[in-house]
Amino acid sequence: MKIKFWLRKKQNIITLFIILSSGMCISAGYFCGIKNTSFKVGESITFKGYYHWGSMNIGAGEATFTTLLENLNNKPVYHIIGEGKTYKKYDYFFKVRDKYESYIDTTTMLPLKFVRNVNEGGYKIFNNVLFNHAANNAVSTNGVFKIPDCTQDVLSSVYYARNLNFNNLKIGDKIPFTMFIDDKSYPLYIKYMGREQISIGIGLFNAIKFKPLLVAGTMFKGGEQMTCWITDDANKIPLRIESTISVGDIRADAIRIANFRFPLTSMVKKY
Repeated sequence: MKIKFWLRKKQNIITLFIILSSGMCISAGYFCGIKNTSFKVGESITFKGYYHWGSMNIGAGEATFTTLLENLNNKPVYHIIGEGKTYKKYDYFFKVRDKYESYIDTTTMLPLKFVRNVNEGGYKIFNNVLFNHAANNAVSTNGVFKIPDCTQDVLSSVYYARNLNFNNLKIGDKIPFTMFIDDKSYPLYIKYMGREQISIGIGLFNAIKFKPLLVAGTMFKGGEQMTCWITDDANKIPLRIESTISVGDIRADAIRIANFRFPLTSMVKKY
């Protein structure tokens, strides 16, 4: 059953946002050391996930991302929490309760800790990762792994990227970065696709558009199969992520945005 197949892969609502590891700028060095100028403590963004196949268009779950300020080993950190779940009416088919957490150094915007705790139809995954960037290693629940300089995790990459300057990019420019996920480091990139207006449920926005390189897996075919949009203003808030998958298409749209840092000047019209 097609809906059951999508729900079985629903963790990718968060993975979509993850891979939205958006923005980055022309050299790997762009992912080393940057100041946070785009988001503030207390920000909250909620996405609704849709699956489309033929005439079927189903909204089956949501993912919410919140930003807190805490201390980790006497260092101030942004604690980013991403929680995804299916709606109760679809729990009968395949119940999903996923939680991702990233603890980001407020000075360097590099991750110090990453936690993945997911329950998808009774299949559970837990992985706790501590990053030692000075020693170029990541200590996870499953062992010790070497990582390149400036490595990001699934969530930290998104919030880091939101602080990059897109103004000097040309359409087709590729921005490389490294992401550590599932105990492996992946060299990825984002292809800048320019600016355009996009309409989602909450309004019409001026947006920055790009395509991230995907890691091939059971759901994604790999390559540039995904398109992402973020607000074309100082906040750089993710608005939409969509991709072709092995069966149909999947999309995540922002449905609630709260406590953003700057005026939402990219909004052309509110619905």
